[in-house]
Amino acid sequence: MSETGDRPSLEGLRIPRDEQPPESRFKRFLWPSIGTVCVAGALALLAAWFWPDSVTAVRVETVRSSSAGAAASVLDASGYVTARRAATVSSQRTGRIRRVLVEEGMTVEEGQVVAELDDAAELAQLRLAEAQLTSARSALGETRAELHEAELSYTRLSELHDRGLASEAELDAATAARDRLSARLESNDAAVTVAERAVAVQRQAHSETVIRAPFAGVVIDKNAQPGEMVSPVSAGGGFTRTGICTLVDMESLEIEVDVNEAYLQRVQPGGAVTARLDAYPSWRIPAEVIAIVPAANREKATVRVRVGILQRDPRILPDMGAKVSFIEPGQPAPAAVAGPDRLSIASSALQGPADNHWVYVAEDGRAVRRSVAAGERDGLRVVVLSGLSPGDRVILDPPAGLSDGAEIQYP
Repeated sequence: MSETGDRPSLEGLRIPRDEQPPESRFKRFLWPSIGTVCVAGALALLAAWFWPDSVTAVRVETVRSSSAGAAASVLDASGYVTARRAATVSSQRTGRIRRVLVEEGMTVEEGQVVAELDDAAELAQLRLAEAQLTSARSALGETRAELHEAELSYTRLSELHDRGLASEAELDAATAARDRLSARLESNDAAVTVAERAVAVQRQAHSETVIRAPFAGVVIDKNAQPGEMVSPVSAGGGFTRTGICTLVDMESLEIEVDVNEAYLQRVQPGGAVTARLDAYPSWRIPAEVIAIVPAANREKATVRVRVGILQRDPRILPDMGAKVSFIEPGQPAPAAVAGPDRLSIASSALQGPADNHWVYVAEDGRAVRRSVAAGERDGLRVVVLSGLSPGDRVILDPPAGLSDGAEIQYP
């Protein structure tokens, strides 16, 4: 072996400077990448701040249904039909029900008998009072006869005394007898009056076992059955009824609605109103404002308004839901109409030529083009025959360049 071959080579121990480990190359590109992402995010935020997305601001109108010939409404509200005259017919005394003569839906007149209570005790008391009255009248008649006899005796003795044929004592006795019977007559007369009053009281008590309707109306609820106990007070627990039936005067029906304080100036007493029942939405009922109740609800910020129904109808029932439209001042309440509803929109929402109308409808934040069939025009509004439904929101005065599917923004 040579000397050179036995020595360790220094070239094998040299670290190559042009080759770096993979970890060093990763760190070399990591921080520049993070910086690039941060700069891109900042530029995106600046772009979103100074150059927002192209969202078009528009005005929309909700499509509503209305009857033909409906007057312009300045305010809409909802409420319920209420009866100003309603009563739970009850008894003035506690007793057992013998008969109930009414049923739900029955029409009764004022004073008509609706129920009868067991009157055995009251009838016995009445008979007793009548017997006592008869006895008092008999005693009065007897005393009256005795007084007449005493007066005749006094007259004879007085004449005899004047001629000296009767003593002073006999005349005094006759005088005392006459005065005594006169006083008894007054007492018996008072007793007759007391007995007559007692009979009147018992007759009143007996009449209270017959329960009558306080006014003419319709029975809407039957609360008791024969054999049950009834009382004007809630004594006796759950087995005692406090009423026989519930009576409503259908002529006193009206509508009560709550109006927000912010729109109260649009309501005037005596103003024309159009009412609709939820059960008959196509039936337009003429009405008017009766009164604005002078008290506000602090929690709801509303004021109660009473609306009178001008045309009575058996279809109007208590507690029905109703919607009212307050008509523009100066216009009378339209006549009652029961016909199909129609849809109308502002004419500024209608686009296209006469043979190809369309509108833009706001759906999920975008403008959707929809073809419609337009009917007659009424001032600034136009009737829509097809293509829209109640509740759709049409865009008013669509901006130039608005296209189908464009993103929009509206209140």
